[in-house]
Amino acid sequence: MENVKRLPYGVSNFVEVVEQNQYYVDKTMYLPLLEEQPGSLFFIRPRRFGKSIFLSMLRAYYDITQKEKFEKRFGHLWIGSHPTPLQGQYQVVYLDFSRASGGSGSLSENFDRYCSMAMDVFGRVYEPYYYPGYAEEMKAQPDFVSKLNFLNMHSEEYGAKLYLIIDEYDNFTNIVLNEQGNEVYHALTHASGFYREIFKKFKGMFERIFMTGVSPVTLDDLTSGFNIGWNISTDSQFNMMLGFSETDVRTMLQYYKDAGQLPSAVDIEAMITEMKPWYDNYCFAEESLERDPKMFNCDMVLYYLRHYITLGKSPKEMIDPNTRTDYNKMKRLIQLDKLDGNRKGVLRKITEEGEIVTDLVTTFPAMQIANPEIFPSLLFYYGMLTITATRGNYLVLSIPNNNVRKQYYDFMLEEYQDKRHVNLNDLGLMFYDMAYDGHWRETLEFIAHAYKENSSVRSAIEGERNIQGFFTAYLSVNAYYLLAPEVELDHGYCDLFLMPDLLRYEVKHCYILELKYLSAKDTVEKAETQWQEAVEQIKKYAAAPRVRQLVHDTELHCIVMQFRGWELERMEEILQ
Repeated sequence: MENVKRLPYGVSNFVEVVEQNQYYVDKTMYLPLLEEQPGSLFFIRPRRFGKSIFLSMLRAYYDITQKEKFEKRFGHLWIGSHPTPLQGQYQVVYLDFSRASGGSGSLSENFDRYCSMAMDVFGRVYEPYYYPGYAEEMKAQPDFVSKLNFLNMHSEEYGAKLYLIIDEYDNFTNIVLNEQGNEVYHALTHASGFYREIFKKFKGMFERIFMTGVSPVTLDDLTSGFNIGWNISTDSQFNMMLGFSETDVRTMLQYYKDAGQLPSAVDIEAMITEMKPWYDNYCFAEESLERDPKMFNCDMVLYYLRHYITLGKSPKEMIDPNTRTDYNKMKRLIQLDKLDGNRKGVLRKITEEGEIVTDLVTTFPAMQIANPEIFPSLLFYYGMLTITATRGNYLVLSIPNNNVRKQYYDFMLEEYQDKRHVNLNDLGLMFYDMAYDGHWRETLEFIAHAYKENSSVRSAIEGERNIQGFFTAYLSVNAYYLLAPEVELDHGYCDLFLMPDLLRYEVKHCYILELKYLSAKDTVEKAETQWQEAVEQIKKYAAAPRVRQLVHDTELHCIVMQFRGWELERMEEILQ
């Protein structure tokens, strides 16, 4: 196949993608649907979900200066044969607030400088629709608000239709969270006050507004400012507007296989099976639970595919290193625990149970972003949780996939490592012996010893949960198993199931661990009773058909560990 389309990994410019023969997953069928909504919209999705390229497509479609290029850019897409009357009708003000944060000045000075430059560009681009000298006059206006007033006055006079597109409209909250310590609430209030004044200017000036971000902060106190925005983030008709569906992924893989870019023997279904547990399973609307397929994170899919095309196999590291930025943001929110709340506890609960039952807060004032009560909702918007079920009038938000789960484990691991460092390299070599030779005792004793040594554990509440959290964090360092805490089997939940990652490694041994806890005061009789119960329990787990299915041909080891306080008192393999 000649002229094989390039993969647009890291590219967010729609025009570049379609004009330079790059692969584009068509999202243009959503344009008529968006036009039916109120004039001002905001749409929240996690990072790396294709927001910027979507906005770039909107701009190319509606911009009056690009009207004549419609056929060239959109002819082969859905909208090419279904154009709307609004195509090519607008002068577009395009702002990316993530670029408004650079510079040596204060938040408001940097913001004003960036937005003023964007308005000067607008003046030059659209001068032909006004009068000679328009661009110079725009440039002469002293600040962003003056430039907006100037535009507003002349656009009305000349009958211009204006469309405002803002990428990362909530970026100021990130800057404040990054830079402020204990003053965070005050700083958020101050910053949102300054932003509110700007957004007041937008109100009534633009015929259409479309904004994206990663958190649904409102810039209003419901009585003033910009409260005409309509949040479509959890509207089921837009659930699949960003991200890739399984069909999108399959079509893309087939295209590159047919083009000879993937090994001829490659099994596309096997590739999808490998990707799904790592990148899939996002659902953003309650009504979509039964109706829509789950969505893949698009950047992750492109990362995987790029690796496969280049090296002829899947990446050794299934997680794109670029996702760490979101992880660091979550850590900064956790650090606010010294002010109020127990976000760390929420995080630990989610890590151990894989889910949380909660109300989803759909919008909140900017100063509330640091409020511990909305922390689970924030994790949903950041892509760290997704909708998996309902419980009465509450939602069950769960960890969507292994990629995200690994970030939770890393957080817990960092916590423990900060208190007392464990050599993870030594541990990694032990995991190899565990996976290939069935030598488990040394590894588990090593982690049990680290547990005893770790002072943070002693100061926290003792108990089974604590041990489980510690073991989960350190077992997650291994490469050969997918860690499934509290896997539901026929007879309840086992504590830890080390599920062999047979798609990637020829593991010979797998494990079920049952962790039991005694306090220092518990009697010998209680210890024996508890032990016998654990033995019966683990035998039942081992016999469950689901376990047989997941272990394949590996040898299953069932191990009970009994702790008294932070000492490992007894550990044995239970023969099935």
